[in-house]
Amino acid sequence: MLVEVLVEAVVERPVPVTVVTGGSRGIGAAVCLRLAADGHDVVVGYARNSAAAQEVVAGVREAGGRGVAVRVDTSVEADVDRLFAVAEERLGPVTGLVNNAAVTGPLGRLADSDTANLRRVLDVNLLGVLLCSRRAAQLMTARGGGAIVNVSSGAATLGSPGEYVHYAATKAGVDALTLGLAKELGPDGVRVNAVAPGVTDTDMHAEMGDPERARRMGAAVPLGRAGRADEIAAAIAWLMSPDASYTTGAVLRVAGGR
Repeated sequence: MLVEVLVEAVVERPVPVTVVTGGSRGIGAAVCLRLAADGHDVVVGYARNSAAAQEVVAGVREAGGRGVAVRVDTSVEADVDRLFAVAEERLGPVTGLVNNAAVTGPLGRLADSDTANLRRVLDVNLLGVLLCSRRAAQLMTARGGGAIVNVSSGAATLGSPGEYVHYAATKAGVDALTLGLAKELGPDGVRVNAVAPGVTDTDMHAEMGDPERARRMGAAVPLGRAGRADEIAAAIAWLMSPDASYTTGAVLRVAGGR
């Protein structure tokens, strides 16, 4: 008697390689660790704190991924080019980008804002996202696929009067970029989405000069608390995943109902 044995071919998918800017702390660090747990190799882009970035890299490796930290000022074109060059040299073809790096500067009214601070916020939060997205688009379109997730903010629609309307304006720009670039890159197989967090419990508030801001503002959110970095990371990870294969041009609000 003949026994026919059917052997199902195992198709190995290449490991995703994702660049995360602002990856050494807060939401960015949580994203790096979540993506590593989901099977990504991760490039941890950071601005200043090398020790914190290396700690995140260690966490990526503990989660089973490969990781490398790269110091980068995302508003500088040469830095961005180097970021992606190191990513491809060390880990392989870049398949994903999370544009998370952002700054706010001190809290206050626009009328009292320093011009240098305004310029820095615009440079990092908008020009930096444009430069990183452009380089990712150049690489991904040539290969016929990829995913970009921009970290926006609920401030883009709330305006943040009396606190940082300039920051809110840059995040509104990120939302517009997300929509336009999704339409531009869709025919090339590249998806572009954004996550818009509400108030999230990170050290950003202390840097703005108000360490209790997350707790205080969180009490006014319908869910009654500030968000956690890992909750934002979960939404970003979904948008980066094959489960979101038909999702592009979306701005996913993760803000506790606010």
